Formats: sequence, C-alpha cells, structure tokens
Amino acid sequence: MLSNPKITAFLPTTKPKQSKHFYKEILGLEIKSEDDYAIEFTGDNTLLRITIVPEFIPHPFTVLGFKVEDIDSQVRSLTDKGVVFERFENFNQNEIGIWTSPSSAKIAWFKDPDGNLLSLTEYFQ
Repeated sequence: MLSNPKITAFLPTTKPKQSKHFYKEILGLEIKSEDDYAIEFTGDNTLLRITIVPEFIPHPFTVLGFKVEDIDSQVRSLTDKGVVFERFENFNQNEIGIWTSPSSAKIAWFKDPDGNLLSLTEYFQ
C-alpha cells in the first residue's frame, strides 16, 4: 500500500539545456542525476524528473507548485533573475503578480522554458 511513499514529480522538456539552467541556476534546485533521458533535481526530499521528450504542448493549468515562505521576497528574487510572472484576467493580482485566494493563501504563477505553468504558494493556517 502507498501509505508513505516518496513522491517523484515529472515534467516534460524539449529544451534540456535551458531547463537545466532554469531549475538549477534560477530556482536553485540541486541536480541529482543527468543522462540522455532526463535531468533529476532534488528539493526538500522530493525528486523532480525533467524528462526529455521530442515534443509536447504545455497544459494551460498549473502542473507543479512550490510551497514557500515569504512569497513577496521569492517573487521579487525570481523577477530579478528574469522570471516573468503570469497575469490572469479573473484574478485580482497585486503589482508583482501575487493573488490572494479566498483561503488567504498567496499564489503567483510563472512558466519554465517549455511553457510548463508553475506556481509559488504561501499558505496561511
């Protein structure tokens, strides 16, 4: 039974060099392994496998999220590194792109080099 598994997240890439740079240098994840099929990163005991594929179409919804502390400083830091945060018509986002959800969680979205939609979320209890 999968009552306490270690989770591996998977994302596709058609741009492995750009993805490697983005996840390592921009987001700060540590490379665990790399071969002709994938680049694996670790972050807080979770494995992220960026699988090299010949083609794909990015989904229009969030495919991977990061739980963070102090989302304001995280967004500003990533913006300083060239990350562009997404704007959505139906969300009342602040000047740096953060939306406060009905549960008071703060969320900001951005894309990786392949167009995978990622998010940062600061949860409140």
